[in-house]
Order: sequence, then structure tokens, then C-alpha cells
Amino acid sequence: MAKRTLPILKHFLTSPASSPSPSHALTSVRSVTYMPRPGDGNPRAVTLIPGDGIGPLVTGAVEQVMEAMHAPVYFERYDVHGDMKSMPPNVMDSIRKNKVCLKGGLKTPVGGGVSSLNVQLRKELDLYASLVHCFNLKGLPTRHENVNIVVIRENTEGEYSGLEHEVVPGVVESLKVMTKFCSERIAKYAFEYAYLNNRKVVTAVHKANIMKLADGLFLESCREIASKYPGIKYNEIIVDNCCMQLVSKPEQFDVMVTPNLYGNLVANTAAGIAGGTGVMPGGNVGADHAVFEQGASAGNVGNDKIVEQKKANPIALFLSSAMMLRHLQFPSFADRLETSVKRVIAEGKYMTKDLGGDCTTQEITDAVIANLD
Repeated sequence: MAKRTLPILKHFLTSPASSPSPSHALTSVRSVTYMPRPGDGNPRAVTLIPGDGIGPLVTGAVEQVMEAMHAPVYFERYDVHGDMKSMPPNVMDSIRKNKVCLKGGLKTPVGGGVSSLNVQLRKELDLYASLVHCFNLKGLPTRHENVNIVVIRENTEGEYSGLEHEVVPGVVESLKVMTKFCSERIAKYAFEYAYLNNRKVVTAVHKANIMKLADGLFLESCREIASKYPGIKYNEIIVDNCCMQLVSKPEQFDVMVTPNLYGNLVANTAAGIAGGTGVMPGGNVGADHAVFEQGASAGNVGNDKIVEQKKANPIALFLSSAMMLRHLQFPSFADRLETSVKRVIAEGKYMTKDLGGDCTTQEITDAVIANLD
């Protein structure tokens, strides 16, 4: 790992500062500088899990872009697959040490008693908040405009508690667990996010008209936290009405805070509305660790044909990587990557099939690298 540090530092010392081309409509230049603390430029280790399906393609694309930017990160790569019984201990040790992980999709077998490695990862590291950012991208036409939704989902309990058993043959009981502690902390995270990002409205999604105790507890917790943020408007919406409102008038939503299952459904719906799951970034965060991945779970593994043709869309993971760079306090690199991705989308020349084009992953990657400041 230490060998990689030298060329990165050498580049910083010898490369002249690059200035954006005047022909670029988008620019990543800040009007007020970011003042780092001493030592902030030291390269950081990031655990990398390429995953299944398209995962190795899109994580490989991220590695190329990071190398082209000379970003101060290096990757510790581990081969993990969704059909494993549990996350290997050495992978968990790496994430605990590095605090940050970038991962491709892990395919969860349907049925058969094999638990989801994604859920295991969230629970073991207490990654209690999932964040998916769904927004319109210039150059990507969609049915709705002015969509800019952040879905914040509780990640550790609810219907994903994994407490299921067969009472008698033919009768299965699945428990939905809701606690005040987890409900309060996800509500606090949502309002804190809104406060720190100048967001104006937080909407709690629920089904308390039917699940009066479980979702009632979630709403009670959201209301208590909302009272501490008088500058942020607080709304509530029943989940079925929420889905209808999302597909008819999504621009009304700002930040949405949800229990576990609803958040998965809402985030994937919002992603589809804003341009598709292949372009929406996201991550999972707890008090000590963060895992960044494609924001919406639908399509994050892809299919065999996409893998064979090497035409997976890397945009979502590029933008998730920009989120990761900001999390690591490398804002200039995050700005450069995000701006380059937006230039490529705005130009409309390099698109994968899900966005109306026919480009390969490598062609998209090359275009993003070519548009870096």
C-alpha cells in the first residue's frame, strides 16, 4: 500500500494546477476555497468489494477514474459473492480498519434460507442510515422535471429484522421489529442532513393507519425530533399515497425519511422517475463506518447479457464515489468527478443502453476521464 503513496504525492508536488476549459458549460471551480487540515492529503485506504454481475465492471471503471485523477485513495480489494453464507472475517476487519468501503452489487438468492450479505453488512457495522439521492440530470430527458429527492431509510430493523419461523406447516410468521431508539436516530439523521444541506422539508413515510403501534412509534419519534428543528417543515404521508404522489408529482418532495421496507420501495421508485437506477448514487452510514454503492438496489447486479457485452452503466457508482470522496474530506476531487460525469451526460454522446445509447462501460469511463478538469 505504501508504494502507491509516493507516486500520488509526487504528482501533487510536480503537476501544475489545471484550469477548466472555457468551452465547458459546467465547472467545478469553487469561489471560496476549502482549507484542509494538516495531513488531510494523506492517501486513504478504501475497502473494495467488486461483487457480482456488473459489479467488477463498474468498480473497475471507478478505479480507472480515481487513477486518472490521482485521487488520494487506494483500494484493498476482496472477492465477495452473494451466495456466500456470511461476509468473510478478513473483509469485515478491513472495513473496520479503513472505515470506508466501496462495493458493487451482491446478488441475494431468493428463498432457500440464505441470508442477504447486504443486510449482514449493515447490521454488523450498524450502518443504520441508507441515503439515496434521486435528481434530474441535464441531458437525460425524463417525464418529470425539478426532481431532487433524498430518501433516507432506516437500515437495521423493521421487516428486514430477519425474524421468521414456521408456526405450523403452511403457516409462517415474520416479525416486524420497530424500536424507539432506531426510529429516533434515523429521524435525527434525516433532520440533521436537511439542516446541513439547506433542505427545507422532511417528509416521514408510514403506514400508521394500519400498523398503529409499529409505524405509530416511528411517527412519534419523527415528531419529537421535528420539534427540535423549527426551521425545517415537517410532513407525513401514508406509503401508498406516497407512491402515487411520487409518480404524479415528485417535485413536491425534498427529504424523505422512512422505515426499512418502505425506503427500499420509495428509493427505487424515485430513482426510476429521475432517470433510472443506473445513474442514482447512494450509501450507507453509521457512527463509525460508511459503505458506498449504487443508490437504488434494482439492477445493481445486472444480467448476463450486459456483463458479456461489457455495457454496464457506471454512472451511479461514479456519483457514489464522489459522495465517498466528500465523506473522506477530498471535496475538490469529488467536485471534479461529479462535474465530469454531468458533462458527459449533458453532451448526450456517450450513453449506455438503459439511457438510450449503446456504449460500453469502457467508452463511458474514457469519456468521463477525458472531461476531467
